[in-house]
Order: sequence, then C-alpha cells, then structure tokens
Amino acid sequence: MIITKTPFRISFVGGGSDLPAYYEKQRGAVLSTSIDKYMYISTHAFFERNKIRCKYSQTETVDNVKDLQHPILRTVLKDFNLNGIEVSSIADIPGGTGMGSSSSFTVGLLHNLSTYTGRSYGKQELGAGACRVEIDLLNEPIGKQDQYAAAYGGLNVIEFNPDGTVDVQPVNISEETRATLNSNLKLYYLGNQRSASAILAEQKKNTSQESKFQALSTMVGLVYELRDALEAGDLNNFGALLHKNWLLKQQLASGITNPRITEAYAAGREAGALGGKLLGAGGGGFMLFYAPLDAHADLDESMKGIDAEPFTFNMEMEGSKIIHVER
Repeated sequence: MIITKTPFRISFVGGGSDLPAYYEKQRGAVLSTSIDKYMYISTHAFFERNKIRCKYSQTETVDNVKDLQHPILRTVLKDFNLNGIEVSSIADIPGGTGMGSSSSFTVGLLHNLSTYTGRSYGKQELGAGACRVEIDLLNEPIGKQDQYAAAYGGLNVIEFNPDGTVDVQPVNISEETRATLNSNLKLYYLGNQRSASAILAEQKKNTSQESKFQALSTMVGLVYELRDALEAGDLNNFGALLHKNWLLKQQLASGITNPRITEAYAAGREAGALGGKLLGAGGGGFMLFYAPLDAHADLDESMKGIDAEPFTFNMEMEGSKIIHVER
C-alpha cells in the first residue's frame, strides 16, 4: 500500500495571471501558500487482478480503465497502464470551495502512482504532470498555480512564463513573521460549492479586453509588492494589498462575486479586517480576511450574522509527500 498526503492552497494575490490568455503575452505571477488541510490518496493491489476499483465520493469497479467515470482517475490510470489496482481518496475539504482540490487530487495521484510503479517524480515533474493531465488532456479551462502549489508546498511566488514554463520561488520570511501572519489570517466558509470552469472560461475570454488585461497586470505587480513586504517583516500593508487585489479581481468576470459575497466582505471590513478576498475563481467557497488580533472577536460575530462558519488552518511547508509505503 502507498499513501500520499497532498496539501490544499490559499492564493493571496495574482490569481488569473496563470491562464495562458494572460501569461502567453506577459509573464504572470501569484503569491500563495499551501495549508495544513490535505488530500490523502491510497493505492494497493486489488483482489480481482483483472479489475480496477476507485473510491472517492462514489465507488467504481470496472474491467477496463476507459470505463471509469472519474476523468482524472481515468486519464492518469490509463497513462500508467495499470490494472488490478484499488485507488481511494479522502479529503479534509470538499471540492468546489476555492482551495485547488482537483489539482491536489491530481498531484497526489501522480505522486502515488509514480511511487507504486517504482518511478521517482520530483516536485517540478509533479506540477508539470498535473498541468498536462488537467489542461492538455482533459481541456479544463484552468490555470497552473494550483498544481505547483500542491506539489511544492510552502509560501511561494509562482511565475508563469510566456513559453509555458513555471518557476517557483520561495518567499523567505522569519518565523516571527510567519507566526504573526498565521495568527492574523481568518477564514470563513460561505457555502455554495461550485465548479470554477464557467467563471474561468469567461475570464479567459475577457482577458482579450484591454481593461481586463491591465487589471491582471496590476495584480501581478501586487505579487512582488507583497513578497517584498513579507520578506522585510512588514505586515502593515498585507491587508491593504489583499484589498486592492480583491477589488481588481471582481472586474475580471461576472460570476466572481454575488450579493452574499459582497455582504460578507463588507461586514468583515466593517468589523476591522484590513483586507481579504474570496478564494478560488469566485461564486462561493471560503472568504479570507487579514485582521489584527484585537478585531477577531468582532469579525467572528459579524460572520455569524451572515451564517458563515469559521475555519481554522495554518500554513504548511512540505508539499505533496509519501506518508506510507508497504510493499
């Protein structure tokens, strides 16, 4: 049995510049962190050696990999040419909530099966391989940030080059800065799990408009402002930069926000949050705020008023890893 543990991620600024509609014209960048919430995938030999069993939110048992309904499992298992195997997944967070769950699943699956078959995939290979599966083979209208965030782990600037290559640069912060950042970040679940595909497809189309492209360019600039502030230990501007990014992001596509999201963000700011953003492509999921500790009680109370549940987390540093191997 092989078990992998692959983190989810929170993206702070720059989201959307990881789409080819932007980075093929001008280098994109995001600043994100992996968090201590994970996708666990286990594999082991299946008793019926001529079948495949996959367990996720459903259970499938098939004679041929092409008959699997789950697109990522079908594509990856076909790539590895595997039969007589059972694959199971468990996640700390449901899909469609803005934390890159599908890419964490893909990275974890590639990491697991490469180990199962005796291969060795490095972090760059895992990120690139997951992009190949999701973007090239499955034609999902998504970007590249989630795959690399899950593979590498940690707090990083991830750059997307016009030639399609991706560079991951760790943000070097002190333990004191990291502790303060962890303490001041607050996350709330708004509900409304959704697919990001429709919003991202519209955003991709809109990027051809000069105003949308310029908004993304400004967001990319915020990535480096935020990196410099973090490395200098200056968290005073963290909330302000999140706020600027959120105002710009709302301009990119119509489905990014809605009245409830707008209400939640306004309530959080009124309660003392210095800034924040909705995680993921938009439409629902988790709302992130940056707020000083003395504002947290008021912030919690304001979120109760709109039925938003608090969700605790910490940043993590390891990325996807193997946690169990038994031959």
